[in-house]
Amino acid sequence: MSKRYLSPYFLICFLGLACCVGLATDASGQSVSLNLPVYGDYMRRQQLLGNLSPESSFMIRPLYPSEVFGTSNGLDLDESFTDEDLSDFNFSTADNKGRFQILPLMFRGQYNGEYAFGINDGPMIPNRGMQYLFNAGVFFEYGPLSIQFQPEVLHARNRDFQGFPLDHWGSTWLQYYEWLNTADIPERFGGSPYTRLSLGQSSVRLNIREFSLGISNENLWWGPGRRASLLMSNNAPGFLHLTLNTRRPLQTVIGGFEGQLIAGKLQSSGFEPPHHNYVYASTPLYVPKRDDEDWRYLSGLVLTYQPKWLPGLFLGFSSVSQMYHSDMDGLSDYLPVFNGEKGPESLSRPSVDKRNQLSSGFFRWMDATGHFEFYGEYGSNGNSRSLADFLIDPDKNRAFTFGFTNLIPLKKENEFFQLGMEMTQTGQTVREVILSRNSWYTHPHVRHGYTHKGQVLGFGYGPGSNVISLDASWVKNFNRLGFQLEYINHNNDFYYKRFEEIKDWRRKYVDIVPSLIAEWRINNLLVSGHFQYVNTLNYKWYLENHPDIYFVPGLDQNTFVANFGISYLIR
Repeated sequence: MSKRYLSPYFLICFLGLACCVGLATDASGQSVSLNLPVYGDYMRRQQLLGNLSPESSFMIRPLYPSEVFGTSNGLDLDESFTDEDLSDFNFSTADNKGRFQILPLMFRGQYNGEYAFGINDGPMIPNRGMQYLFNAGVFFEYGPLSIQFQPEVLHARNRDFQGFPLDHWGSTWLQYYEWLNTADIPERFGGSPYTRLSLGQSSVRLNIREFSLGISNENLWWGPGRRASLLMSNNAPGFLHLTLNTRRPLQTVIGGFEGQLIAGKLQSSGFEPPHHNYVYASTPLYVPKRDDEDWRYLSGLVLTYQPKWLPGLFLGFSSVSQMYHSDMDGLSDYLPVFNGEKGPESLSRPSVDKRNQLSSGFFRWMDATGHFEFYGEYGSNGNSRSLADFLIDPDKNRAFTFGFTNLIPLKKENEFFQLGMEMTQTGQTVREVILSRNSWYTHPHVRHGYTHKGQVLGFGYGPGSNVISLDASWVKNFNRLGFQLEYINHNNDFYYKRFEEIKDWRRKYVDIVPSLIAEWRINNLLVSGHFQYVNTLNYKWYLENHPDIYFVPGLDQNTFVANFGISYLIR
């Protein structure tokens, strides 16, 4: 078998597992895109308020609301958007075995004033100026077969902006390129306007009871976080993947289970890092990565469990592995989440070292009576450590997220005060890891890092970053007005590797970001706006020393960012 093609092992495993659950089918319903404004947060709030089934963990998305929550239309939870008996666009077939639906028309825009800023925006790119994302499509199902065609069109002005300053010392560029050479995260996607058409949130599936088997290009989210996921989020564009997943929890005598198994194809951005021709000490700093034809194979598994005796508690585990497809030669490369190649780090294991593996464990506890949730995720960069190594030094190669949300009732009916906090840390605290540049989302062999088309698949702020955010809002059904404050410490691993010996706090690259949030429903329109003032201290770690002045502040910058979205749900 040629190494250039995906192994049939995955398809055989998928079909075998599907057959095990039988051939009975029922209506599946469409999924809710992670890039659809307003709707995802609305569903999560409704669950905290006790208006939606508490069986869904919200830790494997996209969701299938008609399956999880038992509604006839997955995009109309309260049946106030559409009426199929009167609709000209959404209808069932004459034999009631099929259904056709026009998916929401969605437009999203983003304006960046001076430099790139933003995460969890799907195919949108690091950009200065305006960029626009259009999404529309149709959903059709008949018997066990469902087809969701939901392409996306992106256009970005892609104006030039200040990146990593060329005036940095040559030795700083040398160490910065040690990160740039182990991840495909370009500052800017070329030097001209950027336009792309993609499959977006499209899929073709065979739905059998609780299970769905198919091929999809949808964005995935694994984990309990509202703003951050360590392994899988909508920060990057969706990628083409085979999937076997549950559509609703599988109920057993010990509780409910959800899961997803994927095999996908990751691609490069096609763009070089900044100043890729830079030469220091007569040596070019940029080491070209493998060409675009040597795409990366990604396999992943996520499972969640809701103990029957502990209502509201959800436990989960996820694991991913990627490698260049030309390096693959055995079943263990196609299903590495099941391999047992663990041992001391001092032992060389070439078959393991050529894989970029990450894993995480997570939980979510919710109480619909108190309208409260608390959640966390702990991740490990590398799956080959032995249990003894982990117990001795659990802080090594780790990342984590913790957060909570609380909805406090107000005097008027259905009005609440929403308070939330989330903290994520991928920056390392173990000196050995920092000195070896073993940061999250980078890899010495898979030198594109854990990315797809130039953006990180997990936590959007990338390697070595630490973030804490607070938000407070007034909410009523779909409507929300609020304020958010975010503190972002960019790539702390690079800071400590390069600048710790200087012991100068002016070198830390920090964003302080106050934001205004507005979301509103107007009949069948969902409108959203997110307006941010980004106050950057020591931009890109740059400090220009002055021979005659003792104290010179770092390169401080600021910019205004506006995100806005309009979605129309077809009647």
